[in-house]
Amino acid sequence: MEDKRKIRVGITHGDINGIGYEVILKAFSEMTMFDLCTPIVYGSPKVAAYHRKALDISTNFTIVTSAEEAQDNRLNILNCVDDELKVELSKPTADGGKAALAALEKALEDYQEGLIDVLVTAPINKHTIQSDSFNFPGHTEYIEEKAGEGNKALMILLKGDFRMALATGHIPVRDIASTLTKELIVEKLEIFHRSLKQDFGIDSPRIAVLSLNPHAGDNGLIGDEERNIIKPAIDEMVNKGMHCFGPYPADGFMGSGNYSHFDGILAMYHDQGLAPFKALAMDEGVNYTAGLPIVRTSPAHGTAYDIVGQGIAEESSFRQAIYTAMDVYRNRLVEKEIHARPLRRQYYEKRDDSDKLKLDQIEED
Repeated sequence: MEDKRKIRVGITHGDINGIGYEVILKAFSEMTMFDLCTPIVYGSPKVAAYHRKALDISTNFTIVTSAEEAQDNRLNILNCVDDELKVELSKPTADGGKAALAALEKALEDYQEGLIDVLVTAPINKHTIQSDSFNFPGHTEYIEEKAGEGNKALMILLKGDFRMALATGHIPVRDIASTLTKELIVEKLEIFHRSLKQDFGIDSPRIAVLSLNPHAGDNGLIGDEERNIIKPAIDEMVNKGMHCFGPYPADGFMGSGNYSHFDGILAMYHDQGLAPFKALAMDEGVNYTAGLPIVRTSPAHGTAYDIVGQGIAEESSFRQAIYTAMDVYRNRLVEKEIHARPLRRQYYEKRDDSDKLKLDQIEED
């Protein structure tokens, strides 16, 4: 890792009528943040100034016209939107959606040009952002399409060693059972396993898999997805050498604290994973999009229209999202360097009983 420059963290401002700017400005009110990274906010200096004044936050920022102009030790804001943009706090508006999409598009463009290293996204309103160029249920699916390079994404919610991944994401509850297949669960487990190793540095991760039905189906009495889909997927992963366990009934698994014995947990659907996760880790939880070349994180909360403008939004989750993005980025650099310079194979001399290692031997094909 020869490049010693600070990690360039691209930050999209999200919905301008939500708490995005509040948590961004609060996060960088601590000067120690600038020792760790160079932040570039894709948004609007005008809107940032509006929120700063309304909330009486003292954080200063520098206006730049391109990511290449970003300065160390400063909060850099790159304008991506129309100056005539109207801010209407706590209201979902078309302007808010357009501004959120414009920032996301520009950030991904700069990522693909190598101008930022990681991406941290402030919350969006999934309805107002919809347009001819954004027809996705959320950030995850859009980023997978635009920057995934053909790879599949996996949503992981995490706080410390507590990591909850989802087999299915933003789909209606009525479609969950028909969407789940053995192949899908195998795919998600492979992505999860690879991410735990590559992104979090866990050599031999243990993954728990939750059931779909109450009581894990009670041997088919309350549903057969466990024995026909989920268990066969787990068995296939075990046969490949992966440490997978389950399926566990979700209520007892979380209620007993059994989740603390695993490096990762795969839930079958959105609320099965997010409800207990947010109950346990809302304030500092992070949403990480695994499986893609781009490192993208976001806070675990949403736009929080109900508290906008009150100055009470907690920035811890957003700050943790920045930390996580940087940690994953560094872990990937280490992984890349290890594979680029593997240890030389070692051989024992078999012609005597000395059991001495011959470090200068070269294997012949």
